[in-house]
Amino acid sequence: MRLSSLFISLIALLLAAGLCLVAASFAVTAVETRTEIDVRELLDKSDHTWAEVQADGLKVILSGTAPDEAVRFSVKSLIGGIIDAARIIDAMQIKAQADIVAPRFSVEVLRNDSGISIIGLIPSTTDRLALMKQLRRIDDDGQVSDLLQVARYPVPRGWQDAMGFAVVALDRLPRSKISVTAGQVVITAISESIEAKRRLEAELTRAAPPGLRLALDISAPRPVITPFTLRFLIDSNGARFDACSADSVATKAQIMLAAKQAGLERAAECTIGMGAPSPTWARAAALSIRALAKIEAGTVTMSNADITLVAQDGTDVARFDRVIGELQTSLPPVFALHAILPQPVDEAGTTGPSEFTATLSPEGLVQLRGRVSDASLRDMTDAYAKARFGSDMVYTASRIVDGLPANWPVRVLAGLEALSYLVNGSVIVTADTLVISGISEREQASSDIATLLAAKLGGAGTFALDITYRKLPDPVDLTPAPDVCEADLAAVQTDAKISFEPGSATIAAGALDTMNALADILNKCGEIRLEIQGHTDSQGREGMNQSLSQARAQSVLNELRSRRVITSTYVAVGYGESTPIADNGTEQGREDNRRIEFRLIRPDLPLDMTATPEATPDSVAQEAGTEPEVTEDVAEEATEQETVEEVEEEAVEETAVESEEDPAPTETDDTTSEDPESDQPAPQQSDAEDASNGQN
Repeated sequence: MRLSSLFISLIALLLAAGLCLVAASFAVTAVETRTEIDVRELLDKSDHTWAEVQADGLKVILSGTAPDEAVRFSVKSLIGGIIDAARIIDAMQIKAQADIVAPRFSVEVLRNDSGISIIGLIPSTTDRLALMKQLRRIDDDGQVSDLLQVARYPVPRGWQDAMGFAVVALDRLPRSKISVTAGQVVITAISESIEAKRRLEAELTRAAPPGLRLALDISAPRPVITPFTLRFLIDSNGARFDACSADSVATKAQIMLAAKQAGLERAAECTIGMGAPSPTWARAAALSIRALAKIEAGTVTMSNADITLVAQDGTDVARFDRVIGELQTSLPPVFALHAILPQPVDEAGTTGPSEFTATLSPEGLVQLRGRVSDASLRDMTDAYAKARFGSDMVYTASRIVDGLPANWPVRVLAGLEALSYLVNGSVIVTADTLVISGISEREQASSDIATLLAAKLGGAGTFALDITYRKLPDPVDLTPAPDVCEADLAAVQTDAKISFEPGSATIAAGALDTMNALADILNKCGEIRLEIQGHTDSQGREGMNQSLSQARAQSVLNELRSRRVITSTYVAVGYGESTPIADNGTEQGREDNRRIEFRLIRPDLPLDMTATPEATPDSVAQEAGTEPEVTEDVAEEATEQETVEEVEEEAVEETAVESEEDPAPTETDDTTSEDPESDQPAPQQSDAEDASNGQN
């Protein structure tokens, strides 16, 4: 009985433990489920649907792939607001990020009268100091504002070409903005004139490296027109302009509309410029043209604020008076009108017309005939014509007559000056008018002559123009490409290289014909950026070879100058023995290495300054921050010749010292003879090698 009671107690205890375990299990499951639901709802409300939640007892395990570290941290902080942070197990992963994209390298360069400013991002491998030196050489005052930043990323393709060309372009454009990116240069600049704009566009286009995208926006200022002139006429050939000026596109359109209404059928040019005497210029011009159209024939000339309207012979007097009256009433107050109605000429009792004639033949021969007022005017016209057309091209047969108008000398001289605008034509001066006709190769000849006569004759002066424009044939550009020039220079030395006197920088007499041929090629090539390179073999000391190669390159530059070659874009550089093209162990190889080469300076060279060979005195002065003194060519060549002679003397002295220090003639390897730190004594060269060293 006693055993049975103990067994029952044990069974009851086990049942109670089991029931507790089951109850605890249900309680843990309920807590985990409730925790997961609460956390899941919080994540969904915060749009973190990517996160997964798993409850393990009192612990909460977060998993999933977060977009970035910031999002992962925000999720952990969010859950920490409802659950103790110690219970949170972070098993979240971070999404793999792509590599950081390289930045876009770009530079903006601004140049004006205040100096040069450069800003942008450049690769860290760019030689920044060399770039700044190049920019300081461009600006006379050396005012360069450096606002550049660098980044350690690979240099993009086309960056060096674009940056090098930008430096070249900046040197030619004193007022400009240049934008540089890899493979592209955008230039915005102001030129001095239309001609300068066209020249700069041609030069920059030619200098651009192959493959570079170049955008040019070069503007030219509007010309100052003085006097501000307009001349419109209507005759049997129709309506046309001899000269037209406007101060804006809008006023030009207003003038052209009035001309078309007056009968202008063909296209006409109207120069837009500065110098209009009044803001109402276009209105006055349109009123004057419409008034001439009402008269039906004649000319109207505007010179600044003076307007001269000349009707054709036979114009109805009543209509002329009415039209002129209406025009005088309508014109703005600043303008003055001179109206001329020619009167019929009574030819009874006349002794011949008062007329002066000057003709210009296609060959350039000028004949002066007709009447002048006195001997002084005859001598003056003869001297003026000879000064304009050449003393051997003028024939004078004018006659002195009394009673000519007081302004006759002015009309005659103005007519001769107008004749100089033509290549073939004539000038007829009468008491009433001045008639100029002929052919000109200047597109704006009619406008220029009309402006000239309006200024010389005054507002009331009358003249007639019949000028035909003959276009000049397009010039043939015979200038070879720079690459062709480089190849031609190399080809000349293939047949006969430039040789020097042994051990010196004096060009041998046998090489003078080669120098003549090189000078002829360079004169045809024009202005190219060229490096004259001097090279030697490896015989002798490295320092002596460097100095000798520099002196020889400078001697070639001096010889080209003496042959009238423009060398302002050339530079002489000595490379010594650093760039052989053949084996220095053989006689033929050493002969090939002793040479002069002509190489084009590419636009990217200003940024590639890692190895700077010895330069000319001018370049040394520029790197020191000073400008070389500008002297006469003779003095400059004399100074350079003295430098060459000093280098030659040093070479001779060093050769003599080597001969004294090396007693035994033995054959050596180039590497051992050139090692200054070798413990073994440097052996002396053989007689044959010593002779070749003299030719080095």
